[in-house]
Amino acid sequence: MNDRDFGGIDPERILQNAERQMARVAELQQAIAKTVGRAEDEDGLVRVELGAAGLQELFLHPKAMRLTSGELAERVKATFAEAAADQRRQMSEAMEELYGEDNPMRFAGDPDGVLEQARQAEALYNKTFEDLSGQLDRIVQRMEG
Repeated sequence: MNDRDFGGIDPERILQNAERQMARVAELQQAIAKTVGRAEDEDGLVRVELGAAGLQELFLHPKAMRLTSGELAERVKATFAEAAADQRRQMSEAMEELYGEDNPMRFAGDPDGVLEQARQAEALYNKTFEDLSGQLDRIVQRMEG
């Protein structure tokens, strides 16, 4: 069959492209799952590690207990924000490595947004595959009928 038999659509090429994109999404999800954002305040009193599931480690040096509760809370929040920024940087690097100039998620500002876009890409792949399968079924039915 030639391209005209499918209305100018090359189903094989579409499926190959979709499969490549899904492989990239799977690689991205694995890379994101491995990222760990780390930060420590300037005095070494507070240390934070963030992983894919959230807070992995919160270290408070015994000297941190000399701070007021407000000061300690501020240091924890600031250090947490720095660890989150470190994790976003790592995710961005992983996406740049995988997608290069074509990185569709280069503007994502948070890990949840990145994961949501990966889920959307997967949903788009599934819909494209279903649409293409439906079209092929209709073409086969017409050819048989």
